[in-house]
Amino acid sequence: MNIKIAPSILASDFARLGEAVERLEKCGADLVHCDVMDGNFVPPVTFGAQAVKAIRPHTKLPLDCHLMVLHPETHIEDFASAGADLITVHVETCNIPALFKQIESFHIKKSAVVNPETPENRLFPAIDEGADMVLLMSVHPGWGGQKFIQESLKKIEAVRNYCVKVGKPDLDIEVDGGITEENVKDVIAAGANVIVAGSTVFRAKDMAATIRRLRG
Repeated sequence: MNIKIAPSILASDFARLGEAVERLEKCGADLVHCDVMDGNFVPPVTFGAQAVKAIRPHTKLPLDCHLMVLHPETHIEDFASAGADLITVHVETCNIPALFKQIESFHIKKSAVVNPETPENRLFPAIDEGADMVLLMSVHPGWGGQKFIQESLKKIEAVRNYCVKVGKPDLDIEVDGGITEENVKDVIAAGANVIVAGSTVFRAKDMAATIRRLRG
């Protein structure tokens, strides 16, 4: 399975976002993960569509926009117009079929995500609805640098098994939170193939080497 690395710019220097995504592309990243937080669904506020629009000219990599927001339906058009290539919405905040249709109307990819406390089977309807990817949070959303929740491995495995069962064995399964060079092999072995890493990548002395090692 093709392993993709999606570094989160949440861990980058916000004053130099353009340079950060340029560096990620040069160092071999596959996607740029944009953690969008509204201060309501999760406590912090990070950035919005304007920041995505600002970094769009700085990279050809797909912009993977994870909307940790209430009422995501009010933001889809803005992020699509800003240059998002994929939008991920939380099953806890929206009606997935309706949101997927809205995202599709802008001809970009769609994904659904569950928090650690949400059963993984809440992703199954999104898979049935034609998700291009699904995401499992392996930390509680809101803050970078948290420790990986080990129970996430069983959830990843269950989602991959469901994908196989319904004839979508190669569906992208993304995992976000606490992934390091030490535990990434377990995450991949459980069935994930899209690895989000923020602190691990941006704090690395050799970003390119770290991205290579995160491929497992």
